[in-house]
Amino acid sequence: MTIANHNIIDIVTEHVTPVIEAPYQLVDVEYEKMGSDYVLSILVDKEGGITIEDTAQLTELISPLLDTIKPDPFPEQYMLEVSSPGLERPLKTAESIQKAVGAYVNVSLYKAIDKVKVFQGDLLAFDGETLTISYLDKTRQKTVQIPYQAVAKARLAVKL
Repeated sequence: MTIANHNIIDIVTEHVTPVIEAPYQLVDVEYEKMGSDYVLSILVDKEGGITIEDTAQLTELISPLLDTIKPDPFPEQYMLEVSSPGLERPLKTAESIQKAVGAYVNVSLYKAIDKVKVFQGDLLAFDGETLTISYLDKTRQKTVQIPYQAVAKARLAVKL
């Protein structure tokens, strides 16, 4: 992700967070090029899941707000997409990781632990500092302690 895209995400997050009120919660903001188009994705969720009506209502709230940001952070025209984060939602904050204890997760690390940079398994615990994950290594069940600072990306995963 370029620095410009990162700044766009920060600016958009700062502006939309206050207007996304309970029962909704902002999960993530993504800005990326898809084909020849730029897409600004605002991932929102609520208890029990998001409906089409919810996304339409939130789009009507968010779209005009984005037009008021000065200076305009978008270098190109873009499409706005307000949607559910889906089954493999990103876990961006310590709070979201805490809520995921007991779930099946995928965690990518900045630096390998025992030569492994991606762990997928059950999140057994998170104390704010360390994630404890039970995972399958070939045929053996193992447990790993991952320092929160070492986590590059974390998301819920679907167990197949």
